[in-house]
Amino acid sequence: MALIELRDITRQFKNGQVRIDVLHGINLIVEKGEFVSIMGPSGSGKSTLLNIIGCLDKPSTGSYSLSNKQIEKMNDSKLADIRNYFIGFVFQGFHLLDDLDAQANVELPLIYRGIGGKERHRMSIEALEAVSLSHRKNHRPSQLSGGEQQRVAIARALAGSPKVILADEPTGALDSNNGQKIMEIFKNLNEDRGITIVQVTHEERIAQHSSRVIHLLDGEVANEVKTGRDL
Repeated sequence: MALIELRDITRQFKNGQVRIDVLHGINLIVEKGEFVSIMGPSGSGKSTLLNIIGCLDKPSTGSYSLSNKQIEKMNDSKLADIRNYFIGFVFQGFHLLDDLDAQANVELPLIYRGIGGKERHRMSIEALEAVSLSHRKNHRPSQLSGGEQQRVAIARALAGSPKVILADEPTGALDSNNGQKIMEIFKNLNEDRGITIVQVTHEERIAQHSSRVIHLLDGEVANEVKTGRDL
């Protein structure tokens, strides 16, 4: 069953009088429960494509269906709801608030949903337990290692029970050991919870943890490769 379906997606930007074409007729289907990696050289359109999938940007032309909802027709308010209720985001730079402890950082998206304090506490602790970090719930980002900060970021993405997690270079700021740990968490979330994961990475060894790798080149899908990972 297709969860994400992009048809003839293009994206252009204006720089003064110059038009920059970033994506050219992207066609992509991601099935429910897949773990997909997007790779490509700098400037190939990876992050732009992920931003469109995450409803952080709109395509210039083409259609985008997310769980049978036509995204390109939605206004900003509906897009915000989709991001808050449907998608979990994980970024290379963690994006944690320095003055909040781990649990409070995980609770942030739940506050925007209007969830009460007691329920937020339960959901955030469960999310931290899923990344084996509940014992560090009272620690602020400055008291955590890079790997631990990324695990908090994953817990924050996970707390709202998203259907899909989108990750932009999730291991880019980590050493190889911590990068491996993050991929193991993603693999478990994908296999045990059935969460669809789409990640952008420039590292082949990281991409091999997914079931399918999509290579972009000059804003187009150059090829798709199955990794052979058991599903």
